[in-house]
Amino acid sequence: MTGSRDDRIRVVVVDDHDVVRRGLLTVLGGEPDLEVVGAAEGGVQAMDLIAQLDARSQRPDVVVMDLEMAPVDGIETTRQIRSRYDDVEVVALTSFGEEERVRAALEAGASGYVLKDADVDEVAAAVRAAHRGELQLDPAVARLLMSSLRGISRDDVSGTLTSRELEVLALVATGRANKEIAAELSISERTARTHVSNILRKLRLASRTQAALWAVREGLVDLGDGE
Repeated sequence: MTGSRDDRIRVVVVDDHDVVRRGLLTVLGGEPDLEVVGAAEGGVQAMDLIAQLDARSQRPDVVVMDLEMAPVDGIETTRQIRSRYDDVEVVALTSFGEEERVRAALEAGASGYVLKDADVDEVAAAVRAAHRGELQLDPAVARLLMSSLRGISRDDVSGTLTSRELEVLALVATGRANKEIAAELSISERTARTHVSNILRKLRLASRTQAALWAVREGLVDLGDGE
């Protein structure tokens, strides 16, 4: 995959382990379509870095976030990023078996997650998927996480979501990015993005990943329907 300097995905890496952080910088920086624009060793430093990048018109597209940090952990940092910069996606970096942390990260607004022992292709793929707004979760993990959603039930929103929003939500749940949703429904990408934002607000959810899981939980789509 190739990319010019203007269209590369800007990435920030946040991890308090120097070896892990340097390793991620090396492997992600070696991808032609990714541009690592900074790294931080903690949550406070991450927020400062993003603010500095934003001031220079270099706001990152995706943040790869370690969940287990102190004193401000990756979950709280993810929440702060999504609150201040709703167009910045977060990929949670976690160890196997940290189910509760993964749940909390998704509730905080993370777009997906990748295991710390994943190879470079998996990490890069997770970054690209987050940037495209795609859902990339293993079906078994998705089922596990659905029970933790704190949104309202389908019956509660039957008169709240419009028919168009339900169409958009179903496409989000099958992993479609905004551009693909726009093409499928013959609407503009800006309109698709607006529909997604309205859906998240009405369902009181923080990310499209949560919205996708909600749609599966409520029977709007089946996990086997995704490509």
